[in-house]
Amino acid sequence: MNKKKYSQWFFVGPHIILFIAFILIPSIYGIYASFTNWNLMTAPNFVGLENYRTILFNQDSSFHREFFNGMKNTLIFVGVSVPLMVVIPLLIATSIEHKKVKYKNFFQSIVYIPGLISISAAALIWSLIFNSQLGVMNNLFGFDTVWTATQPYAWMTIFIMTVWGGIGGNMIIYRASISSVSQDLYESAEIDGAGAIRKFISITLPSIKFPLIYTVVMTTAGSFNVFGQPLMMTGGGPRESTSVLMMYIRDLAFGSGQSIAGMASAMAVLLGMVLLVISACQYYIMNRNSA
Repeated sequence: MNKKKYSQWFFVGPHIILFIAFILIPSIYGIYASFTNWNLMTAPNFVGLENYRTILFNQDSSFHREFFNGMKNTLIFVGVSVPLMVVIPLLIATSIEHKKVKYKNFFQSIVYIPGLISISAAALIWSLIFNSQLGVMNNLFGFDTVWTATQPYAWMTIFIMTVWGGIGGNMIIYRASISSVSQDLYESAEIDGAGAIRKFISITLPSIKFPLIYTVVMTTAGSFNVFGQPLMMTGGGPRESTSVLMMYIRDLAFGSGQSIAGMASAMAVLLGMVLLVISACQYYIMNRNSA
């Protein structure tokens, strides 16, 4: 028993150490820093709830404006990208798993390959495609649009880049779940006269309930941390209409001039609280509706 116990700790121990060192301790210190006036250079000066009061209630403060503008734009990104990142890979996975489709792994690889490209490389590719002078969109299709500098096209370029690079992972999860469903269920449904939509609703969706909950929650969490796409595609423009909260947090903590890490930490904590509430609500609603 002792040897078995020690062997378990041998495998689990390194993960626990890394979790404590790189997640738990920084998170605790970040929460503490949110109650301080800190510039990363000198010792934090405890100010209590002052940072939170300034962010949430002081309408004359630039921090108040930046937080709510950043949160609004982050919610726009989440509200559009999450449904796309859940529905599109689900439809692709269902199509690939159709019994008449051949070369299933080939098509899966084609969809998944963009996910292997870094955000910076993907942003470079799509910036060239949407370039107003040299880009494919304007020159090949005859458009005359400054895509990344006008709305709603700036948001559109961000969403296209995000979906292009992000649907592969969810698609693989869905396909693995769908492929494990017994084909007898589908054949029985066909005998009863069920069409493709009916089979999808009555058989496919119930069979992937838990993967669906997982992907919705994880995709939402990832989308709230959006940073690279708007930074590299639009720079937060036009007129800060795509400046998300993580961009403001980064600029406050590590931008030019003196660091305001305490205020940045408070914004990060508030963002984390919003994400926690939304994820809990998602999990509760989806579990209740699928019970």
